[in-house]
Amino acid sequence: MAMLQFSDPTKLKTQKIAFEDIFPSRDSGTLEQLKELSSKRRAIEESINESRFITEAIAREISGGLTSHVEQDLHKLEQYLPLLENLVYHVGLVSDNPRMVRWTSELKIRWSSALSSSSFFFLTGPKYFRIDNLQFELGMALFLYGAMIREWASEVLSVDLVQSATLFRKAAGVYHYLALEVLPNLLSSSAPERQPEATSCVASVMSLICLAEAQAVTIRKAEEKGNTGLLAKLHFGVSQLLDEAHFILHSATQEWKDISGRFVDFVSSSKALHELRSYKYLADSIKVSGQIGVTIGILRHALTNGQKKMPGEESWRSVFKQEIDEVSALLRKYEHENDFVWHEKVPLHDELPIPEGKKIVNYIAYNPERWERALVFKI
Repeated sequence: MAMLQFSDPTKLKTQKIAFEDIFPSRDSGTLEQLKELSSKRRAIEESINESRFITEAIAREISGGLTSHVEQDLHKLEQYLPLLENLVYHVGLVSDNPRMVRWTSELKIRWSSALSSSSFFFLTGPKYFRIDNLQFELGMALFLYGAMIREWASEVLSVDLVQSATLFRKAAGVYHYLALEVLPNLLSSSAPERQPEATSCVASVMSLICLAEAQAVTIRKAEEKGNTGLLAKLHFGVSQLLDEAHFILHSATQEWKDISGRFVDFVSSSKALHELRSYKYLADSIKVSGQIGVTIGILRHALTNGQKKMPGEESWRSVFKQEIDEVSALLRKYEHENDFVWHEKVPLHDELPIPEGKKIVNYIAYNPERWERALVFKI
C-alpha cells in the first residue's frame, strides 16, 4: 500500500563557515577543535550544496563502507553534531560578552529553505536566511538530520518494515526535541525574516508527519492478519495525526505567510488518503456483519469525499487514483449485490458510522551527544 512521497525537507543548502577564522583561540587545543568542526561542516556543505564531485568508491570509503548517499550524509551529520553541541555549550557560557556577540555575527550563518514559498532560485542560487545565533546553526543541522533519517526510512521501506517504522519514529523524536529544546531559543533573536525550518511549529508538524508515516508502515504488518476493523482504526489514527499537523500548519501560515503550498498540500493529501482507506476498511468490516445498506452508504461517502480531495501532483494523484478505483469497484459490487439480492435501504449521510481512530506509535526520544572538550577563547 503506497505512501505519498515528499523529500523536500532534505533539500537544504548552506554557505561556508570557518570557525577557526572567527573565534580567536587561547590555546592550540581549542584551535584544533575549531578546525575539526569546520572540516566536519565542510563535508556536509559539499554534499548538500553538491559543490564537490567524488566517486562512489571514495564516498563509500570515507563513510566507512556505507553505500547509500543518505546514510553517508547521516554519518557526516553524526560526526558534526557532537562537536557543534560542544561549541554551543562553551559559547553559551559567555554569550553576553560583546566580543562573543560580534564574533558570532561574523560567522554569517546562512541556510536556505526547502519549505518556504519565497525560497525560489535566483540566477545566483537559492535565497539564504541569516540569524546571528549558534542555536540557528544547531537547529538547521538538526532539521537536516531529522529529514535525512526520514528519507532513509523511506529508502528501506521496501526491504524492512520494522527498520523503516523505527527510523520514522527516530526522526519524529529529533523534530520533537528541536521544537521544544532548540528553536524556542531563537525567539529573542532579531532577524528580519526566518525560514519555516527555524520555527517550532514547523518542527512540530514534521514530528507529527514522521509519526503518521511510522504508523502507516506499521499498518502494512497489520494487513497480513486481515482484521478490517483494526485497519480502519489504524488508518484513521494516521489521519488524526496528520489532522493535528494540518491544524498547526494552518495556524503557522496565518502568522508567517511564507510556507510552501506543496508542503501544505502534502499534509492535507496524505490525511485525505488515509481517511479514504479508513472508510474502505470500515465498510468491509460492516459488510461482514451483514449491513450492506450501511456499507454502500459509507463507500459512497468515502468516494465523494475522496474525489473532492484529489491532489494536483501527478505522483500523488496516481496513488490516490488507485485507492479511488478500489473503492469504486467495491461500491459497484455491493450495489449490484444489493439490487439483486438484499434490497436494503441506504442510510442518509448523518446516519452513517464514522471510524474510530487508534494511535499505536510514539517517537523515539532524541538524546543529543556532546563531545566534552574544553574550548578557551581570547576574551
